[in-house]
Amino acid sequence: MAERRRRKGGSLKYVYRTIVSVYLFLLVAWPVSLVVKNTFDEGFTELSSILSDPDVTHALRLTVIVAVSSVVLNTIFGVGMSILLVRYEFPGRRLLSAFIDLPLSVSPIVVGLALILVYGGRNGWFGPTLESWGFQVIFATPAIILATVFVALPLVVREVVPVLEEIGTEQEQAARSLGANAFQTFRRITLPAIKWAITYGVVLCLARSLGEFGAIKVVSGNVLGATRTATLVVEEKYLNFDKGGAYATAFLMAMVSVACIVIVSIIRPKEGIKK
Repeated sequence: MAERRRRKGGSLKYVYRTIVSVYLFLLVAWPVSLVVKNTFDEGFTELSSILSDPDVTHALRLTVIVAVSSVVLNTIFGVGMSILLVRYEFPGRRLLSAFIDLPLSVSPIVVGLALILVYGGRNGWFGPTLESWGFQVIFATPAIILATVFVALPLVVREVVPVLEEIGTEQEQAARSLGANAFQTFRRITLPAIKWAITYGVVLCLARSLGEFGAIKVVSGNVLGATRTATLVVEEKYLNFDKGGAYATAFLMAMVSVACIVIVSIIRPKEGIKK
């Protein structure tokens, strides 16, 4: 009987593996491979063409600036918010935790419209005042950064919170009992324990920020050479039947995200072996 159950379990394992592999192939591997294939149909011609286009290079540079800004802000906020949610008890903690996940349940288009209602230069709550001070938000880089930060908000928090809950507070309490202040406790005890969670959160945040489209489409104004990001370049080129340029731009964005994930996956096992 036990042998029959083991055989049945082994057969089910192969069935599950096959289903998962087919699912990932149809949903991820196949579409990405087609992007690569169409990018290099004519060798490196399309890549050279977009990299020599000043409007595309400006869009790529703006995308990198926005993504890095989003990663920095969300990392600082995410780590602080994670410690607040896990280490402290206060009224409304569960409600605050639920708000962290709000960007996952709201369409990026809605996020863009909400930002216009708050920071719009004509009828926004704060937009007219900010513009009277010479600080334009909507249809400028600050709006693109705000939209990107919002849609990537939960990624660092949801990676760090489970690790903080798992490591507990014993080591931090021991450090404080030996005279360590809050910063020393965080730097020497908490940070080493959550560094890989932060790393994965940063990678996810970077990938999400590079690929954001909907919210940026609404708040950026899509001004050529000013507020057009790489995702908007892909849309513009595809709609104008420049499919080679669209595929090449998409390939560059995808490769940055894939490279980050691969590098982290390569580094992490080595760290585990040292331990």
